[in-house]
Amino acid sequence: MLRLAWRRSASKYSHVEPSPPLTAAPDWHTTLPYKSSGGNVRSLGLFTHQCHHAPNVSSTPFHFVRSFPFTSMASGGEGPPSTLYRHTNRLAKERSPYLLQHAHNPVDWYPWGQDAFDKARNEDKPIFLSVGYSTCHWCHVMERESFEDEEIGKLLSDNFVCIKVDREERPDVDKVYMTFVQATSGGGGWPMSVWLTPDLRPFIGGTYFPPRDHGRRPGFKTVLTRIMEQWQNNRSNLESSGARILEALKKGTAVAANPGTSPPLAPDVAQRCFQQLVHSYEEEYGGFRDAPKFPTPVNLMFLMSYWSVNRSTSEGVEALQMALHTLRMMALGGIHDHVAQGFHRYSTDCSWHVPHFEKMLYDQAQLAIAYITAFQVSGEQIFADVAKDILLYVSRDLSDKSGGFYSAEDADSVPTSGGSEKREGAFCVWTASEVRQLLADVAAAAGEPASLADIFMHHYGVKEQGNVPPEQDPHGELQGQNVLIVRYSAELTAARFGISTERVNELLALARAKMAEVRKNRPRPHLDTKMLASWNGLMLSAYARVGAALGDEALLERAAQAGHFLKEHLWDEERQTVLRSCYRGDQMEVQQISPPISGFLDDYAFIICGLLDLYEATLQTEWLQWAEELQLRQDALFWDSAGGGYFCCDPNDGTVLLQLKEDQDGAEPSANSVSASSLLRLSQYTGRQEWLQRCQQLLAAFSDRLTNIPIALPEMVRALMAQHHTLKQIVICGQRDCQDTKDLLEAVNSLFLPHKVLMLLDGNADTFLCQRLPALSSMSRQGGVATAYVCQDFTCSLPVTDPQALRRLLLDGQGGMQAD
Repeated sequence: MLRLAWRRSASKYSHVEPSPPLTAAPDWHTTLPYKSSGGNVRSLGLFTHQCHHAPNVSSTPFHFVRSFPFTSMASGGEGPPSTLYRHTNRLAKERSPYLLQHAHNPVDWYPWGQDAFDKARNEDKPIFLSVGYSTCHWCHVMERESFEDEEIGKLLSDNFVCIKVDREERPDVDKVYMTFVQATSGGGGWPMSVWLTPDLRPFIGGTYFPPRDHGRRPGFKTVLTRIMEQWQNNRSNLESSGARILEALKKGTAVAANPGTSPPLAPDVAQRCFQQLVHSYEEEYGGFRDAPKFPTPVNLMFLMSYWSVNRSTSEGVEALQMALHTLRMMALGGIHDHVAQGFHRYSTDCSWHVPHFEKMLYDQAQLAIAYITAFQVSGEQIFADVAKDILLYVSRDLSDKSGGFYSAEDADSVPTSGGSEKREGAFCVWTASEVRQLLADVAAAAGEPASLADIFMHHYGVKEQGNVPPEQDPHGELQGQNVLIVRYSAELTAARFGISTERVNELLALARAKMAEVRKNRPRPHLDTKMLASWNGLMLSAYARVGAALGDEALLERAAQAGHFLKEHLWDEERQTVLRSCYRGDQMEVQQISPPISGFLDDYAFIICGLLDLYEATLQTEWLQWAEELQLRQDALFWDSAGGGYFCCDPNDGTVLLQLKEDQDGAEPSANSVSASSLLRLSQYTGRQEWLQRCQQLLAAFSDRLTNIPIALPEMVRALMAQHHTLKQIVICGQRDCQDTKDLLEAVNSLFLPHKVLMLLDGNADTFLCQRLPALSSMSRQGGVATAYVCQDFTCSLPVTDPQALRRLLLDGQGGMQAD
């Protein structure tokens, strides 16, 4: 049996553990290890490292040929308009930016599909499956070191059927084989490298491999040679071991409820989740664990929801303090882009200072919601400002003219000083001399005159020698550079220079604007212009919820535009199917591949949640109707009628060997967690009691996980809490555009009410809501003015017409409830 040494175990919360000498900023996208299947899985060897980043390449058809002239697709300001490539392979026909980055490797790459499967079976060759994504740093490293190497390319092409997969396009494929890698190595990450039999069964897997042997670590060429030898001489053992592991994984990953099982008790589960978060909380800078430190919005949203039902307890106060402190420290830290807005992926240190500079759409979406929730809870303007800050970045840099949202910006880019080699953070960092030259204007100050640079450098911790510690910069890419981090409050900076706080804020804003203009002229990082249904659904929620909380019509219009985009470009009306992705074409048009990739569970779940948020923000019932339609379709495609819960992908897809139910809220919330909340909300909007029952079945299916490790599913714990407390129906009777109606809606939207649904009745008995909820027809305006009713557990409050009285009623949860 093949055993290649150097295995490393994942740390308690990391998806992958870095291995020397490759210790720079690994790209971890999840935060909990694989759930062991009880010791039935035996390692087949070779496991190392992690991932991240890359240049964008191209987009026109053709096969594996030589000396083929090729036109490059511009993306993120990269690359010349045309380039002569020595190699072009099948990936040139694809639209995924990640696959296009590999279109000119000397590797005979195939996309995931029947052509590759048939070739493997016909030629009886093992499959080499390589999975990554376009902004993955270590994916780029492995491409540069190995996939662009002529000798390794020939070795791969002659002896394997090579398949390249964009994990963001095909999360179903990624989840199956990542589960295998995690189970057999204890960790995982990207690029993921897995070897399969012609019938797609994995037998060996790992992540990043260096190209050549390094000490006792075999390089990629050695790995390939050993696998070829084993395939020839020991194939039966490889196949039987792989089959046994796959069978063990099927048992170990099963999530199902026994007949008659009820969900666990919500107060107990919520308390345990809170205690587990307290145990991992880092008090000085906030966040959970030390370094690397991730934003984890799912944790923060749970803590604020926990506070909302435990306001009078010390635990509730502590939960709120943990969430708000973490959000403040992140906003002040280098993980927050102080010049061009938005948040980077994670911090490599415990103080949120030196980030991994990649920016992901799903982070922006979830953080915008977390910050606007913190504003609703605390009333502190800084949180609202940061939420708007995030959406400004997304509107400017991640938005397509069609209304869709792009996936990500890379961490690496070409330095302004020149050269072709990209560096981590080059687009974002500053030398002290750059700052002094740009901000040389003298600013009024008491005592000695101070320049704008003096004030800015003091406030943001800029140092002459750079402010990045060597241990945070193992490759020396940030030597002499500064990552901006707020070191002093505006009040302390004002006191230091003898000027007013207002003047400090004006000067800092002026300085940031000047620096933003300079950054516009720097070589931009690669932009992944793929538009994913799931992540667009998350961002739809963000615009809707921030827009509603702030009463910002421009944000609400952008949310509606995103809803129309999803329906026009990522919904197949004829087949009644959500589509996974679409792409920006060479002429800035929206393109689709043929055949398009059908949507997965997270696509449906995140869009449905976004549509419900969009309805509550705009009160346009077209979004509610589409949400109901999509939920029915999601149920038909993914529901497990035997065990409860939803499968991640279509269980009838024969190329997916494991039918998984995601049991972790990580970088993105689990689609089952989001679906549990949506089922509750939709049952209130439609009167469909089967959706309430389905929510209970779903929660029961995840009972073991919720009971034992609720920290793995904080978003699902929120759904469990909502199911336990039941949702309030807040019904506003009034004309949408009248001021009295707007005043009542503003009172509702100003509050964080995690256990509510909001409805508008405009007097039309034929509306979607009145047809499904006949009891609403008894509600009407009182005294000719807009009126609110708050109902829960079949009882309703007395009608309320005063916005402040409505606020008190919602905050107190009481106020003259009567039987309905």
